Amino acid sequence: MTREKALEIIQNEKLQNLNWFDDHKIKPNEVGIREKANKWKVYTTEEWANPISEKEFQTEGEALENFIKRLRALNKFQNL
Repeated sequence: MTREKALEIIQNEKLQNLNWFDDHKIKPNEVGIREKANKWKVYTTEEWANPISEKEFQTEGEALENFIKRLRALNKFQNL
């Protein structure tokens, strides 16, 4: 997956509660993605804005797929 495709999915599905490559300070109950030293990390935050269930990926494409998967799950859960 590319960044452009991920952004298209986010827009089309109106996904919320995300932190796109550290575009803001970490907030509670969001999914984030970041890059550091050619490695990508995807994480979810809990109600106190602490990153949990962080996973590291070797490729951006794999990280973006995991990011979208987590984001869809979070948005589905929050819309119940």
